[in-house]
Amino acid sequence: MIYLATNEGLVVGEKDGEAGWRVVRRGLEGKRVTSVIAREGAILAGTRDGIFRSDDGGLTWREATVGLTHRLVRWIAFRPDVSDFEFAGTEPAGIFLSEDGANSWREIPEVARLRDEHHWFLPYSPEAGCVRGFAFYGSRAYAAVEVGGVLRSDDGGYHWDLAAGSDGNPDLKGPPEPFIYPDLHSIEVHPSSADLVLAPTGGGFYRSTDGGATWKLLYDCYVRAVWLDPAVPKHFLLGPADHVERNGRIEESVDGGATWQPASGGLNVPWPHHMVERFTRIGDDLLAVLSNGQLLAAPVGRWEWRAIFPDVAGINAVTEEVNV
Repeated sequence: MIYLATNEGLVVGEKDGEAGWRVVRRGLEGKRVTSVIAREGAILAGTRDGIFRSDDGGLTWREATVGLTHRLVRWIAFRPDVSDFEFAGTEPAGIFLSEDGANSWREIPEVARLRDEHHWFLPYSPEAGCVRGFAFYGSRAYAAVEVGGVLRSDDGGYHWDLAAGSDGNPDLKGPPEPFIYPDLHSIEVHPSSADLVLAPTGGGFYRSTDGGATWKLLYDCYVRAVWLDPAVPKHFLLGPADHVERNGRIEESVDGGATWQPASGGLNVPWPHHMVERFTRIGDDLLAVLSNGQLLAAPVGRWEWRAIFPDVAGINAVTEEVNV
């Protein structure tokens, strides 16, 4: 089973043999679902109006927003090594933590203080920035703030502060290296090291090898999505564009970002008006959510892309169920 967060609710799908994927059911109709996680029999859906939980595969849903004082959820995630330990990133920029399967939430107060102190914002919204990505490695955690920078936690997500190489200033002119550009779109940590962090931003694709203390610009572009090869730290797939949703494409580097090659087999790129939003690996396929709401899939390493779920519009995120 896979779960699709869409502008018109939550879609449950399954692999249908050689035919590809098919829709099994739909839920949360009328809700704009921004993100979704599924673990140990529970599905959590983040929406623009709070968080909802299903314990029966998406047949029925209940609201799970106690303590969630910012109801516009931009991203949800779980700590991989602990059951019932979830995070919600919100707009305005906030991080909320649940340790009871989303039955209750509490806000991380230092994130709110940083938001107000640095005057985080969004170019397209009056709200004070948003948290739109998390990455975890044991007790180390990172969060991506648009527009604000990189947050880091060293105690499993209980307390957060700006990473040393992120000054928190939302100035879109951006600071020079070794600081990171503040318009963060997502963040990833490589499974080989808690200190190897990759970040797509509005000012380029960055890498840190010291846990966010210093950053190096690997690709001068506008980018929202990266996939890291868990077996090869220098191998990544990127979804760069020339500017916001302009000339989007898919490219690959096998040498740590020193050189890039096209990885857009089967696609007519560059796309003039959209780009990759997110990459998610499902089994042997890598899935690419596009900013126009379409979903693509390609075998990992072959990069021959095909559209899946063509009858599902407005896809924002995709996941499969995992277990601790």
